[in-house]
Amino acid sequence: MKRAYYRICLSLLIVGVGCAATPAFAQNWMTDARQIGMGGVGGSDNIASKMIESPEGAHSTFVVPLGLFQIFQDIDIYNPNSDSFDPIRAVENVVAPLHYTFDRNGTGTGMEFINDLLDGRLATDLNTYKGFIPTTQPVAYGLWAPNWGVTIPVYKVGKTRQSIYVGGGMYLPFRGAITVDDQLQQILSSDTNVYIPNAQFSIVGAVRAEVPVALTGGYRGRFEVKKGGSDRDGLYLSVNFNYLRGFAYEDTLMTLRLNTDNNGMLTIPSSGFNPLDVVRVYSNKGRGFAMDVGGAYVVNRVEFGFGINGLANHIDWSGVKTVRYSLSNVINGSGDFVDSPVTATTDRRVEQPIEYVGSTGYHADRWQVSGEIGKRTSSYAPDEGHLGSTWFHAGAEYRFGLLEPRVGGFYSRERWTPAVGLGLNFGKFGIDAAAFSNDSNVERYRHPSFAVSLRFGNLREKSGSGSANPPTANP
Repeated sequence: MKRAYYRICLSLLIVGVGCAATPAFAQNWMTDARQIGMGGVGGSDNIASKMIESPEGAHSTFVVPLGLFQIFQDIDIYNPNSDSFDPIRAVENVVAPLHYTFDRNGTGTGMEFINDLLDGRLATDLNTYKGFIPTTQPVAYGLWAPNWGVTIPVYKVGKTRQSIYVGGGMYLPFRGAITVDDQLQQILSSDTNVYIPNAQFSIVGAVRAEVPVALTGGYRGRFEVKKGGSDRDGLYLSVNFNYLRGFAYEDTLMTLRLNTDNNGMLTIPSSGFNPLDVVRVYSNKGRGFAMDVGGAYVVNRVEFGFGINGLANHIDWSGVKTVRYSLSNVINGSGDFVDSPVTATTDRRVEQPIEYVGSTGYHADRWQVSGEIGKRTSSYAPDEGHLGSTWFHAGAEYRFGLLEPRVGGFYSRERWTPAVGLGLNFGKFGIDAAAFSNDSNVERYRHPSFAVSLRFGNLREKSGSGSANPPTANP
C-alpha cells in the first residue's frame, strides 16, 4: 500500500496536474455544449453576471455524458491494489470525464518509467522510455467552489431589488507546476537514440491542494435603468464573503535528478544528493476568508461586466507537519525509500491568486457575440515568470429556423483552442453539440473532443425581444 502511495504521489507530481487548470478544467466539466461551442463564454466567473437572465429565456440544460462510457471501460486503472493501476490516466480522466474524447488513451502515461523508478531499477539507457514526453507547463491554478443557498428579498420597487444571500459549499483551491529538463525531453521525444554524456537531467514537480468548506454571506442588488428597453436591463451588483474552515492541506515537492556518465548512460551519483526526493507538508486544521465582488450593466442589447475574485483570500494552517521521502539508488534495485521522521513546522498562510474578470456581449434578434477576459496576479515567489496569468473566451452564434451554428475559441496557459457548435431549437426543446480540443494530459497533446447537451424551457427565437421572467440570482 505504501508503494501505491508513492505511485500516486509521483504520478501527480509528474503530471503537475496542470491539465486541471482553470479555465481548461471548467471547459471539460461544462455541461452546456452551447457554451462550449462559443468558446466557453457564458460561464462567467463574475458573480454579478450570473444574476442576469439568459437572453434566450429561462431554461434548463442537461449534459449527455458520453465521456463516462470511456472512462469506466477499465476501472482497474483507479484501483491502487491492481497491477493495472494507472494514476496518471486516472487523473486525466477525472479532469475530462463528461465529453467524448477521440484517442483518449493515445498519449503515454509513463507508467513503465514510474514503476522502474520506484523499484530503483531504471534502465541505464533513457532511450528505453522514449514516447513518454512530460512537458514543462505554465503554473496552473484552479478553484472548484460550488455553492448552494437561498436569496432572501429585502426590498423591491419596480425593477429595483435588494436581497441578501446565505449559503455554503466547497472551496477547493489547487496549484500545480512542473519543470522538465530540455535535454531529457530531447531524448524522450527523438525518433533516434540520443546520448548526452556527463549531464544531469531534472524533473521538478509541485502540487498543492486544500480542502476547506465555505460558509457564505452575500448581497445581491439590481437597480433600474430608466432608458433601457428590455426586461433584462439594469445595473447588477453582487458580493460574496466566504468564511473558510479547512480540513486538509497537502503541499508536495518532488525533485528528480538523473546523472549520465561519459557514454551518456545513467549512473549513480557519487555523493551530495539523492536522485529522488519528495517533501510533503500537510495539516488538517485551517481557517481563512475570501471575498468576491462583481458588477454588470445591461442596456438594450449590450451588456458589460467586471468582477474581482479572491480578494484578501487566505487560509492559515496550524499544526503543520513535514516529512521527506528519499530514494538513493534508482538503477540497480538495491535501494528503497527512506522516510525521514515527521517534524512539526511553523504555521503556514496559503493564498490563491486574485482574479480580475471582464466581460461584454451584444445580443441582436438573430445573432449574438460574447467575450470574457481574465487576469490573475500572484504574490507567491515561485510563480514569478511561470504563471499562466491571462485567459480569454470569445464566441458568436447565428440563428435561422431550427439551426443555431456557433463558433468560438479560448486562450489559456499560452495556448489558443478553437471550438465550433450547432444547435437545434424546437422552441421548448433543444439539442446542442460542440467540437473542441482537449489537451488535459501529461504531454499536453491535443485530442479532438465532442460534447452534447439538451435544453428544456422557453427557448425564444429573438434574443432582443425582452422577457417577463425576472432575473435569477445564482450564487
